[in-house]
Amino acid sequence: MNRCLFALSAFLFTVGVLAAQSPNQLATPALDVKQAINQIEPLLEKEFSSLKELYIDLHKNPELSLQEVRTSAKMARELRSLGFEVTEKVGQTGVVGVLKNGTGPTLLIRTDMDALPVIEKTGLPYASKVQVRDKTDRVVGVMHACGHDMHMTCWTGTARTLVALKDKWQGTLVLIAQPAEEIGMGARIMLEDGLYKKFPKPDYCLALHVNAQTEVGTIQFSDGLAMANVDTMEITIYGKGGHGAAPHTTVDPIVLAARVILDLQTIVSRETDPLDPAVVTVGSIHGGTKSNIIPNEVKLQLTIRSTKDSTRKNILDSIERITKAAAIGARAPEPKIDLIPTEFTPALINDSKLTQKTVKLFGEAFGESKIQTRLPVMGGEDFSRYGQKGEIPIFMFFLGTIDKDRFADSKKAGGKPLPSTHNDGYFPTPDLSIRTGVKALTLAALNLIGKK
Repeated sequence: MNRCLFALSAFLFTVGVLAAQSPNQLATPALDVKQAINQIEPLLEKEFSSLKELYIDLHKNPELSLQEVRTSAKMARELRSLGFEVTEKVGQTGVVGVLKNGTGPTLLIRTDMDALPVIEKTGLPYASKVQVRDKTDRVVGVMHACGHDMHMTCWTGTARTLVALKDKWQGTLVLIAQPAEEIGMGARIMLEDGLYKKFPKPDYCLALHVNAQTEVGTIQFSDGLAMANVDTMEITIYGKGGHGAAPHTTVDPIVLAARVILDLQTIVSRETDPLDPAVVTVGSIHGGTKSNIIPNEVKLQLTIRSTKDSTRKNILDSIERITKAAAIGARAPEPKIDLIPTEFTPALINDSKLTQKTVKLFGEAFGESKIQTRLPVMGGEDFSRYGQKGEIPIFMFFLGTIDKDRFADSKKAGGKPLPSTHNDGYFPTPDLSIRTGVKALTLAALNLIGKK
């Protein structure tokens, strides 16, 4: 009996000690950070001019979602040259590279590849001049306005560095170049094409993303929730067309659409907890052909953002209820409401233990002042899908990309505001962004698969 009581007391004491430990104590990295940096930096300097050339080439030659033919071929060549076993056309234009290096964890590192239908106005000597026809046959400009060119460059630099340091780690690297992030499809179609069945399933997943509002050399992170659920919806509001001078003979879908747009705003302001972030934005409205013709229909396109699944359901239900009720009130036909499932992106939730472990490492490597907490944002990121709803620890961090002078000027009264990502004027400062991104991603990888 006394032995049992003693064993129980010892167990409870151990549990109490573990519970009292701070997150930083639990997250102490096993990696010798100083030694790792001394190994990484010479390799990075050796590769730097080649990496910058790669970045400029990628920036000048962007490709839209699911059209990343040249880009994916380039990423595949990079991995093959390093000794990876490479498979192309995973999820249409996706690339998977596998490098086995003894027994150990499997680490997935992801980059996205697609650009945006934006006419670039940065004025850079290597600005994109690419124009293509989109799926509606319109001629559009194409620009890496979300930094995927920087993501690919840092990913490539990390691959080169880890291969050069093969004697310092053990396990399996799975490097993926993902298409179609901008339309929320890429991760899903790679997984549906067997990413976790045909290739080693990861124990951890890492990625980085540019930040257009922070100084180059800094790293930001979110512990837990980082980005929102994203839904896309299309609504067709029907009426009865006719002459603009005789509206009493019509059912005006433009007036009805205006009412619906205003009523939808009450979902967030009056139906959602003020402490529960949510967004309902009508980003597109199309209807009519001429000033004196009342059309038969108006089309709306919406983006809906939420951070909780329950809130997401309530918002989607409310949109349907409000839209149908408005149509009944106007004696209009029932509207068509289409939720676009292929463009849904689940919320990005960083694994807390992996986040703390990596952030502790970054603080030692770059200095605590360079590592900043980032509040969750309502943007979306399909990297979330690789976590399989919490089954696999994932971590995405955010890379500052704005040079010191531009950043300082933006903070002054009357200073020039910084363009956001997706803006035709956004561009990263290449040199330090590449150096910081490669170093951070390589350190994060070694911290997970490095030889102990």
